[in-house]
Amino acid sequence: MNAPDNLLYTNDHEWLLIEADIATIGITDYAQAELGDIVFVDVDTLDESLDKEEVFGSVEAVKTVSDLLLPISGEVVEFNEILEDTPEKINTDPYGEGWIIKLKISDEDELTDLLDAKAYKEMLAE
Repeated sequence: MNAPDNLLYTNDHEWLLIEADIATIGITDYAQAELGDIVFVDVDTLDESLDKEEVFGSVEAVKTVSDLLLPISGEVVEFNEILEDTPEKINTDPYGEGWIIKLKISDEDELTDLLDAKAYKEMLAE
């Protein structure tokens, strides 16, 4: 499974790209493969401040719906509107055009709870 070294990861198979105080968040290559063909992405928390582990949206695949949990606390400042018409971008480009939200980070200390690429790959191998 592809897990770029410049990202941080969660045990729930989400990735984060940190740029200053903004985190771009999506689901990993592993997660999209497990879900199968993604047909709908729902994020109704735009402009809301949420705590770590709160649900910020959901991803609907052909056979299942999965909640998306916030890996760190912050304010949802942007939703990837490309996903409204082409949710399958998560399947074809999970680390690029398939990003889901951008979050203004409210507690940088929470970043220490995340996995680097090496630790994430080790978790997948278990």
